[in-house]
Amino acid sequence: MASNDELACVYAALILADDKVAITADKINKIVGAAGVSVESYWPDLFASALADRDITDLLMSATSAAPAAGAAPAAGGDAAAPAAEAAPVEEESEEEEEAMGFDLFD
Repeated sequence: MASNDELACVYAALILADDKVAITADKINKIVGAAGVSVESYWPDLFASALADRDITDLLMSATSAAPAAGAAPAAGGDAAAPAAEAAPVEEESEEEEEAMGFDLFD
């Protein structure tokens, strides 16, 4: 789970991006300070350097467009999982059948 320091910097970066303002450590510190939150000194610098050349809006759009593909839920409802459960069981070959083929793993 994210720490409060990290979350405060994330929210500050989102506020700056929403206002279309460049994300710098000073601006993150100013927003975090105005919110009455104190963060470790490295967090604003870390976020500012990580987001310096990136457009957060593009990052959010790419993350939200990729999310449904990773965990897409079936639209049919509760019966959608039933066909997967009815799959035919795979038969395992016994050792006797392997010996009848004339080879062994350790030969």
